Amino acid sequence: MVLAALLHAGGIHWEQDYKHAVAKAKQLHKPIFFVFSRHGCKWCGHLERTTFQNKKVISRLNDGFVNVIAYTDENDYVPRELWAPGTPALWFLSSDGTAMFQPIQGAVGAEDFLRAADIVTNEFNKQMIMKKYGSGK
Repeated sequence: MVLAALLHAGGIHWEQDYKHAVAKAKQLHKPIFFVFSRHGCKWCGHLERTTFQNKKVISRLNDGFVNVIAYTDENDYVPRELWAPGTPALWFLSSDGTAMFQPIQGAVGAEDFLRAADIVTNEFNKQMIMKKYGSGK
């Protein structure tokens, strides 16, 4: 328990490179949480100061996802299909980088975020079972 707390004490483990995150997700068989953000964005800052500081959110993301953040004002690489008209845009992706759902636009509270992460995790697990065993038809 203490070790888990120490591992997550530093916050969310962010990959800074999208392509590296996809390779890591494939290797670990995990979904990707991708944030399209901007430093001067009011709601991006709010999200980072609130939801992304929540201990349950940190634990869920660090344990269950490969996390990557890209800042538009730093010219970070963003695949064209993940460009969004506004920030923040929160994408949940399969381990190959394919969008699983439409992005969550704007700041979202910790409880709503955790519910979304549950939905994504369940869907990802279903996809992994389908890949491994097929549709069963």
